[in-house]
Amino acid sequence: MISLRNIEDARETIGNLVERTPLVRSQFLSNFCGGEVYLKLENLQITNSFKIRGALNKMLHLSVEEMRRGVVTASAGNHALAVAIGAEKLNLSVKIVVPRNTPKVKIDKIRKYDVELILHGDIYDEAEQKAIDLAKKDGLTYISPYNDTLVVAGQGTIGLEILEDLPTVDAVMVPVGGGGLISGISLALKSIEPSVQVMGVQSEASPVMYESLKAGKIVDVEMRESIADGLFGGIEKGSITFGIVQEYVDDFLLVKEETIRKAIFLLWGKEKQVAEGAGAVSIAPIIENKGLFVGKEVVAVISGGNIEDKLFRSILASETTEALI
Repeated sequence: MISLRNIEDARETIGNLVERTPLVRSQFLSNFCGGEVYLKLENLQITNSFKIRGALNKMLHLSVEEMRRGVVTASAGNHALAVAIGAEKLNLSVKIVVPRNTPKVKIDKIRKYDVELILHGDIYDEAEQKAIDLAKKDGLTYISPYNDTLVVAGQGTIGLEILEDLPTVDAVMVPVGGGGLISGISLALKSIEPSVQVMGVQSEASPVMYESLKAGKIVDVEMRESIADGLFGGIEKGSITFGIVQEYVDDFLLVKEETIRKAIFLLWGKEKQVAEGAGAVSIAPIIENKGLFVGKEVVAVISGGNIEDKLFRSILASETTEALI
């Protein structure tokens, strides 16, 4: 099991290699919902995503033999980029498996590094299985985007920063895919300040963690194409994240795809922040149900900013802030 000490150790390990991202107040969202809304801007992190925290913490704990053999990972894009950067820093050989429909902006960034990039499968689950098979076949260390104690501990450093910057926070909203981010953040928050409400957010198009929590076990669900591609996909059977989410997450919210588009538009129009769908999803509950946040101090984790230029431009052209009011 992961403890607060593991998260504090992770910060010592990666502290000089990652950014301490800013926590900024959103005047528009605060006025909109009648609360105090703050944005934890992991879209300004190295690689424009929180993933570098967990990936580096894992890779810096590899044994000499594991480093010699090399590593392999699967990703919807952001974790792959984080592993590519870590491998370059540590001079490791690396194989990266991504689904064939991974956004071009993420693939282009990965290809800037000395990696063996493999496009496999139509969905993340197929890429993940391919990477696990390669690890067994070639004797490589598989670096999971979420199902790893060191990865989760690295992501948990965000929770430490939130509490240090806003000790009076009432609620924290976190995007959820495989659960690595919310597992680390919730464990950090609840270990220090149990009264903080932790809320997971997923798209209705890819509600795997939501449905698994309802069922009391990890389940497969039908998924539709989602603008929040970074949250798309299933959860590895036996993942450590499921139990952590069950224990430490207070509430779970599903949001509409159209609301995620509005969230991307709003973050740019009002905050001048570029967010991908998976990053913007954390403010979608405010747009859909602002009454939940009246009088509360709320932090929304903006987890990433790697969005296709074409998609971003189409959203800016089609959405309006007035539609929210």
